[in-house]
Amino acid sequence: MKRWVTVTALSALLLSSCSAGEERMTAADTTRGTKSHKQQLIHANGTNVMERIAVPSGYERVPAEEGSYGDYLRKIPLKPHGTKVHLFNGELKAHEVYEAVLDVDVGDRDLQQCADAVMRLRAEYLYGSGRHDQIHFNFTNGFKADYATWRKGNRIEVSGNKVSWIKKGTPSDSYEVFRSYLNMVFAYAGTLSLSKEMKQVPLSEMQAGDVFLEGGSPGHAIVVLDMAQNPKTGEKLFILAQGFTPAQDIHILENASNGKGNPWYSTAFEGKLNSPEWTFTREQLYRFAD
Repeated sequence: MKRWVTVTALSALLLSSCSAGEERMTAADTTRGTKSHKQQLIHANGTNVMERIAVPSGYERVPAEEGSYGDYLRKIPLKPHGTKVHLFNGELKAHEVYEAVLDVDVGDRDLQQCADAVMRLRAEYLYGSGRHDQIHFNFTNGFKADYATWRKGNRIEVSGNKVSWIKKGTPSDSYEVFRSYLNMVFAYAGTLSLSKEMKQVPLSEMQAGDVFLEGGSPGHAIVVLDMAQNPKTGEKLFILAQGFTPAQDIHILENASNGKGNPWYSTAFEGKLNSPEWTFTREQLYRFAD
């Protein structure tokens, strides 16, 4: 049986989730750096975020419960130190604004852009931990695309201005079927849908897995990958990772104010948060609701 959702215009489903491309760059801002920013914190032999990126002197990593999303993010495997970011078509990313590259495939289509990278990491965590019923994302028009329905053999059909579930496959929990679900989500969800689906959180309550997000066309999204804190001053630091347009490897952003070797940002930034390719306000921090 088909479940129809009327769409005012199919183009609403195809909103670009990131900027128009690699051309947009933000100016460096001295408010981005930590107070002790000139430190070399990269351990070239480290194979994940925790091992590759040390915390600045005087700081400690914020505890993360084993098996939590924050624990998952800081243990994500990284490609070898010095690896370049590649686009989905094999070309190199034009701007080297990163310290490391996550060992997560980008696919061979221009799908896994900025919001998609955020959804990919969240979905991979839930899939790997067996929490399949919690994997769901909304399309730009509000259609709920949940993995629980997809894995039962249903598929999503877009016809003109309508979106529907149809019985088209066989039930399967295979990773291949999971990835096909994500590709469908990437095609019809983006920063705008995420901004409506996620909840805003105060900067003071930031935790790993939160997302700096500007919903729109263009818009952008970057995920907080890890956090540290100074036990004496209480100052918190964080590491950012992003995908971008065109679809490309997910990468850990550098902090230009610190120079190479220290990608940590401080929550004590004044004014706006200037990441290498986008600027966010303090109010644009979001979290998945479940």
